[in-house]
Amino acid sequence: MSHNSILDELHAARRKLLDDYNGDTAAYLRDAQARLEASGRPIAQRAQRTIRITGAETQGNITMENQKSSSENR
Repeated sequence: MSHNSILDELHAARRKLLDDYNGDTAAYLRDAQARLEASGRPIAQRAQRTIRITGAETQGNITMENQKSSSENR
């Protein structure tokens, strides 16, 4: 395997984060979310999109359409 200083640096940062949170990525994500909310910066609120499968799947042809979620249809 070749030596790549950028990847080495990324792996070291990942190891440090995991060490700081005892390997618990969920704890890191909870802390990151709390810090983001405490920062006062605006947080984008995006609506969830759903995919609807039409009746074409019965003929072996699956057609998917992007649909806005029910909250977007209001």
